[in-house]
Amino acid sequence: MNERSHPFRTSLLEENEGPGHNPTENATMGEIIAARFSRRGFLKGSLAVSAIAATVSPMALMLADDARAESKSAFIFEEVEAGIDDKHHVAAGYDADILLRWGDGLFPDSPEFDPVNQTPQAQARQFGYNNDYVGYIPIDGSSEHGILVVNHEYTNEHLMFPGIVKVVEGKIEVAPADQKRVDIEMAAHGGTIVEIKKVDGKWQVVKDGKLNRRITANTEIQLTGPVAGHDRVKTKADPSGTKVFGTINNCSGGVTPWGTYITCEENFNGYFTGELPADSKEAANYKRLGIPEATYEWGKFHDRFDLSKEPNEANRFGWVVEIDVNDPLSVPKKRTTMGRFKHEGAASIVSKDGRAVFYLGDDSRFDYVYKFVTAGKFNPDNRAANVDLLDDGTLYVAKFDVDGTIDWLPIVHGTGPLSAENGFNSQADVLIETRRAGDLLGATKMDRPEDIEANGVNGKVYVMLTNNTKRKDDQVDAANPRAKNAFGHIIEIAEDGGDFAATKGKWEILLKCGDPSVADVGASFSTDTTKNGWFGMPDNCSVDADGRLWVATDGNSPKETGRTDGIWAVDTEGGARATSKLFFRVPVGAEMCGPLMLPDMATMMVAVQHPGDGGEDWEGFGRPSYYEDLSTRWPDFKDNMPVRPSVLAITKNGGGKIAV
Repeated sequence: MNERSHPFRTSLLEENEGPGHNPTENATMGEIIAARFSRRGFLKGSLAVSAIAATVSPMALMLADDARAESKSAFIFEEVEAGIDDKHHVAAGYDADILLRWGDGLFPDSPEFDPVNQTPQAQARQFGYNNDYVGYIPIDGSSEHGILVVNHEYTNEHLMFPGIVKVVEGKIEVAPADQKRVDIEMAAHGGTIVEIKKVDGKWQVVKDGKLNRRITANTEIQLTGPVAGHDRVKTKADPSGTKVFGTINNCSGGVTPWGTYITCEENFNGYFTGELPADSKEAANYKRLGIPEATYEWGKFHDRFDLSKEPNEANRFGWVVEIDVNDPLSVPKKRTTMGRFKHEGAASIVSKDGRAVFYLGDDSRFDYVYKFVTAGKFNPDNRAANVDLLDDGTLYVAKFDVDGTIDWLPIVHGTGPLSAENGFNSQADVLIETRRAGDLLGATKMDRPEDIEANGVNGKVYVMLTNNTKRKDDQVDAANPRAKNAFGHIIEIAEDGGDFAATKGKWEILLKCGDPSVADVGASFSTDTTKNGWFGMPDNCSVDADGRLWVATDGNSPKETGRTDGIWAVDTEGGARATSKLFFRVPVGAEMCGPLMLPDMATMMVAVQHPGDGGEDWEGFGRPSYYEDLSTRWPDFKDNMPVRPSVLAITKNGGGKIAV
């Protein structure tokens, strides 16, 4: 696919990967699942009726239905009707208020948003584009006054800028970028840190908040940990190998137990262009990550994104970034101890012995699930003592076994194949090539691992696996139950002893996603799930204070599922397990990001990304969608305003906890 003939979308980066970049013969998750279930025969209630009907007697099914009827869902709300239109929809009895839109001012001196007269300087003082992860850090423990942190993953030029699109044979062609446009894009990436407050039941931005800050693709960032100063991250502009400018493709993230903001670099390969010099030793490393993909044209105007001029620059991206929100002058830090790959997120929880545990997904077909455990212990009474916890610890990669167990394999130099004989001369080499380390350790090849959240209430861990349409038909056998896995699934992990720092555990499937009315799909929602309650492509997720799971999706469409993306409430316990209900849905063309339930459970923050994208594939909107001819003008619905990715605050009419 010609990247300049089509509008850039993260989904296109994933499609351009083809079958994926994992060359190993490591077992895929599909093979593990099928082998396990063929051994077990009857799947002891952890899979829903539709997945086991062929092997369970009618009496057993009746008993299962009776048991389910005795258990109520943990969620109480009137379900939204699934569908597609140009607006957002939330469950009856709730308000979904726009809190921040692309271009909104964050500071007293921020200019008013003017879409036809954008500048890099203005964008750097305004809310960025394509909000993804949303986090909240309370001020003085309050659920009504705090710091909102938001990732800005990428930009859609055809939706952002007037006068750059022409339609040829029904397809969008985007004009080549100039430096001004590139610099605006760079300023629209990164993250936002902004004070917010609930006033008279409604949330508002505090523009004069002393901690307000924008992080962009030009922000100075420090490399820390084993990779800092290594020859493979030194450049002409930075011979020290410690000072990087910018963070990009910030997908999901997290908030640490000590109150710092974590943002993760995902599809960073799309920002690099050019050919490596003949004497570079990075060719295999970059190939494993799909570098260069050259979706963006930044390398035309900024040498650091041109591999022919700065061959090591790409090694300085693909990391987890930690930002101290309490100090707006602090230098963010890329924590290299946590590995380099296409990081989706980094949700954390404290283990039994006080160490911090972070779960990490590498969002690519046939790549891996990881976790990182700090060496030091979290000190809840001394924030300063936690400042560099992320520079020392152990990164693990997951191996899922057919007997329902999971092994967390340490990614440590000198362990097994991670040695000089395989090109790893130090821990820095291991971390720069984390994917290859996982390959050699025999990690399980997954179907696009995205958000992974630990549940402190029930002690489980939930892994979102979005899909993998590149598994071929001729790979289908007893060990591969879902070739062309278009709809994804959710795995539940129980770590040994309920200790999140354990190196062994057990796993189960919570859900196989997709339309349960289509037998060939093999979806496993409970029979209590309505026609509105099923979904495909689980992506982001969160666990609220009561231990309930909320799932956001990416990729639902008329062609695939007959609905837009949204947020579904998913039961994980008792007879209601695997029941799902639609709580919120996005406008046409959008992706659902977030969600985030605040500590008091009276507000849910959600992020609507790239509204109005696509068009020709959307029933009733049968045309390409771009700045001048949009499928929706959400959220302003004004002729002089384009679509604007936005964060919304969902509250119950009259107040109170959500979905109770």
